Amino acid sequence: PTDTLNVWLEEKTADDRPLLLDVRTTEEFEVSHLEEAVLTPFEKEAAEVLAGVPKDRRIVVYCSVGYRSSELATKLMQQGFTNIHNLEGSLFTWANEGRPIYRDGQMVEEVHPYDSVWGKLLKAPLRWKKPEE
Repeated sequence: PTDTLNVWLEEKTADDRPLLLDVRTTEEFEVSHLEEAVLTPFEKEAAEVLAGVPKDRRIVVYCSVGYRSSELATKLMQQGFTNIHNLEGSLFTWANEGRPIYRDGQMVEEVHPYDSVWGKLLKAPLRWKKPEE
């Protein structure tokens, strides 16, 4: 749950805080993400990030609503990782609750809506709109 992640993120040392894996696309990540999250849109990127990471390290995966991250969580468990958590409700729930999201190290109030259907799960003021070209 988001409440649990919020507590974990307040841990004093980086080793105590969970490793955050953002399973969305680069475009989604560039709009906003959790602070200290690492972009891992595919299993290959996750493998690179997790090389040398202890199998019992606390890892939280998230995407927009939880589907893509649940797929990665399952794959990581199959690889022997034992402390994997899929953020309940993912980034949409986190942002809808008014929790902090970031872009380029600065707090922002926009989230990539993924698409017009799933974006309806975001509160309207949070929905990022692609700039007209």
